[in-house]
Amino acid sequence: MFGTLKGRILVILAVLLVAAGFLWKNGLKLGLDLQGGMHLALEVADSAGTLTPAAKADATDRALQIVRNRIDQFGVEEPLVQKVGSDRIIVELAGIRDPQRAKNIIEQTAYLQFLLVQDGRDVNEALPRIDRAIVATLGPGAAAPAARQGPQQPRELNQLIFGQKDSTAKRDSAAQNDTTKAGADTSAAAVASTDTSASAQPFSSLLLEGGQPGEYLVPETDVPTLEKYLALPAVQRLLPRETQLLLGAKPEGRGATLYRRVYALDKRPFLTGDLLEDAQAGRDPQFNQTIVSFTLNRRGGRTFERVTSQHIGDRISIVLDNQVYSAPVVRSTISNRGQIEMGQAPLDQARDLALVLRAGALPAPLHVVEERTIGPSLGADSVLQGQIAGLVGVLLVILIMIGYYHFAGFLAIVGMLAYVVVVLGGLAAFKATLTAPGIAGFILSVGMGVDANVLQFERIREELIAGRTVRAAVDAGFSEAMSAIIDTHLTTLITALILYYVGTGPVRGFAVTLSVGIIASFFSAVFVTRTLFMAYMQRRQATAPLSI
Repeated sequence: MFGTLKGRILVILAVLLVAAGFLWKNGLKLGLDLQGGMHLALEVADSAGTLTPAAKADATDRALQIVRNRIDQFGVEEPLVQKVGSDRIIVELAGIRDPQRAKNIIEQTAYLQFLLVQDGRDVNEALPRIDRAIVATLGPGAAAPAARQGPQQPRELNQLIFGQKDSTAKRDSAAQNDTTKAGADTSAAAVASTDTSASAQPFSSLLLEGGQPGEYLVPETDVPTLEKYLALPAVQRLLPRETQLLLGAKPEGRGATLYRRVYALDKRPFLTGDLLEDAQAGRDPQFNQTIVSFTLNRRGGRTFERVTSQHIGDRISIVLDNQVYSAPVVRSTISNRGQIEMGQAPLDQARDLALVLRAGALPAPLHVVEERTIGPSLGADSVLQGQIAGLVGVLLVILIMIGYYHFAGFLAIVGMLAYVVVVLGGLAAFKATLTAPGIAGFILSVGMGVDANVLQFERIREELIAGRTVRAAVDAGFSEAMSAIIDTHLTTLITALILYYVGTGPVRGFAVTLSVGIIASFFSAVFVTRTLFMAYMQRRQATAPLSI
């Protein structure tokens, strides 16, 4: 098929159509230096200075892989994620349209835990001691702002929101709390000290009964105050052993006021996110809320099944980065599937969470130490300069080839047009990103394609000078120059592959463009130009001279 003119033309047309199809479908993506984007420098957060240099370097190595996985799933083309020094990670994202979203995904710790919810009796008993410790530590003025504005908040949330004071409301409330004796006798307000003023009860005055054992409510405006109290070492020491208080992830509206749930949980998780196998975002049609469904691996499934079978009727909290997303009641044994409820959160937010869970949790929090946004004006200038350089280079090649090799040079230029289509189609097929160094590689490969034509044309001239016919000289010129063309293209291709393997960022962009250009230039110089010569000689007289 390759020996006949018709077969060669069909092959050329097929290659050009495939290249044009990839170029039409995928387009040509520009790199950070051409279209702009964002540049981030990240370091492992160690404000307390507890990490040794070796531990920090290890955490950076682990974070590097996780950040790379997250960025790959985020969908940015040709991102640069690399380690600089021993404790810094550089991230460059070309053409990013939502920098803040990408930044949030990179920085999110995403430490997923499954913790049992306690009944809260031990916490209720500890409240008076915690109140006294806060007063002793911060002084009598440590009362919460909301508590200072009026009398002590009522025990029952229904009375606070709906103003239910009749006997029916009281009976409903009593029935709801009858499941635990401590819920009625040792609630946050009932266990307060003899002095019922807010100044003597800075902690317990913030808490309202949450309606279920081990659950409280705190006004959203008082959440910073509660977090300040929980951060005190004295409070942490007085909390019951193996118990922690964690806030819910989202505020909930009750009438005109926003509240946040507070949960009494085990300190030690029985399951963590490292046993997660998959996570997908979606909508729960039954409750019309956003969810993230997750699947555990075999080991995680066995643990989940064992724990849920032992705690039927109890509650299990799903905690992400020390915030409780949901705390469902265990109705039956669960094996390896579950879901994180996100209420009315946007689906994009659930997708980001699922992405981060799939990629894994960071070994330590990352903080941004440098952030730069490369504007489109810089990219436009680079593109314009690259276009000018490429245009000038191509025009010079055309002038030299036609001026020195006449009609044969014109045929070589026509072959180079096929080269351009194949290169651009090849870059689009590999979804490669064109950078400023890539443009340099493109122009360099143009020169290599011309060099191959020069070798062939000079050999044809030598054969014509030796007295051969035009057809014999052309055949000899292409066949005898083949070994030199293969050597030059192959050695350059090997160099480009080595650059791609050991290089990063712009160096890789240069290597990719150069590799595709070498293959395309070989196809253009050896196959396309040869086919054009065959078509030209088929229509001319055998004795007519060749303009070369």
